[in-house]
Amino acid sequence: MQTLPFARRFETFSYLPPLSDAQIAKQLQYMLDQGYIPGVEFSQDSEPTQHYWTLWKLPLFNATTTNEILAEVRACRSEYGHCFVRVVGFDNIKQCQVLSFIVHKP
Repeated sequence: MQTLPFARRFETFSYLPPLSDAQIAKQLQYMLDQGYIPGVEFSQDSEPTQHYWTLWKLPLFNATTTNEILAEVRACRSEYGHCFVRVVGFDNIKQCQVLSFIVHKP
């Protein structure tokens, strides 16, 4: 049995190598296909007890392509390179966040 090296784990994708923009685009396309509303958030702290992240902008209600969302991710990365950045998906039927994944670690 092999153990993972010591590192803080954040969410499901944190056990994988960092996602490339092409892999992020595939996840975003899934989000759009499911009808979820994407949002980009950032936070300096990644403690599991810290539940509130700062929203980069309002959720992208009118986003129809992955390029629109990726542009916002890149803008947030460049502005807040010292912070964790994640993409979240909101379900407007259930009125809650249904998925999230980190797209940038400082």
